Amino acid sequence: MSVILSIFTPIRAQGMQNQNLNTERAVQSYEALQHYFYEEDSKLYLEEYPYQSGNPYSYVWPFSQAMAGTIDLSGVPKIGSNYEDDVQDRLKALELYRNEEKQPKGYDSYVLAPYGYGGDFFYDDNEWIGLEFIQLYKMTHQKKYLEKAKEIFDLVVYGWDGDPSHPAAGGVFWTQANWSSDRNTISNAPGAELGFHLYELTGKGYYFHWAKKMYDWTNENMLAPNGLFWDHIDLAGTIEKTQWSYNQGVMIGANVLLYRITHKKEYLKRAEEIADASIAYYQEGERLYKQPARFNAIFFKNLLLLEAETKNKEYYSHMQAYADRVWKDYRDPETGLFRFEGEQPITLLEQSAMVQIYASLAWKKKDYRKKA
Repeated sequence: MSVILSIFTPIRAQGMQNQNLNTERAVQSYEALQHYFYEEDSKLYLEEYPYQSGNPYSYVWPFSQAMAGTIDLSGVPKIGSNYEDDVQDRLKALELYRNEEKQPKGYDSYVLAPYGYGGDFFYDDNEWIGLEFIQLYKMTHQKKYLEKAKEIFDLVVYGWDGDPSHPAAGGVFWTQANWSSDRNTISNAPGAELGFHLYELTGKGYYFHWAKKMYDWTNENMLAPNGLFWDHIDLAGTIEKTQWSYNQGVMIGANVLLYRITHKKEYLKRAEEIADASIAYYQEGERLYKQPARFNAIFFKNLLLLEAETKNKEYYSHMQAYADRVWKDYRDPETGLFRFEGEQPITLLEQSAMVQIYASLAWKKKDYRKKA
């Protein structure tokens, strides 16, 4: 027994040390977020700090990521319950983006009256919110969150391109706005994740059927020769070939969920292949640090979904290394804000991303399966 303890105690101690450090960093990053971006009266956020001009409040995509950070913080051991009221605060403010007049219902890109003028539906914006409802349901077991996620999935299905004459026919459009007809990895793979989660939770074939269509479309049309995923295709058939980190993350997650649903190891192997190819690609020339933190947060949280199945601690280690480097090189210790773009204003998206990363690193490994 003493020999076993001598081997494993340092490892366990290191894990506890990381958890405590990440908890402290998550709290400090969140406190800075609230201090510099949060508007108490409306419960909304600024898009950037310092505020200069333009919209007085953030678009729904940055808001959703601040909400994701709050939800992740509420899952941190020992302190999570301190943030449950904050989660409810986010949920209340989220409804200011909700458009009840459009069918199917969803969340506009900008806040509605009396705080703003509303906007278009973006399918990826709504998918992030749907995934946050899934995580809330898994954390609280409150059925109202599951129902919200179902409603959003119906909207995503509505966004499917049903015109067989289009290049790369099928796929979910990025937005309902008339100025874009792109179909993106990021409007399909998170939709697939949402549908697979819903199938796992309900057993209803509708969710699996549509999620698999989104998954298959992404594999058939967005997969590059290097094993990573491109960004989008337009109706002229032109592919935008940037390989953003979050596009890789959501396809890792989709494969993990397919494995959980089907128990077919081919999907777990596929998730590992994408993860390995992504890690190798983003290590070259410090590409990872040239990716927006908001994309990296999504990438890393999907790696934790993979680690939950494989027990491969390499994924956590890569995430921790990134988090340590960002804390050291990109954080202003006087404000607690993360500055990635020199003297440019600091964005709600990037600050929220770092809250997500530190909070997620502080989670217990046994809870990774609750991630969405």
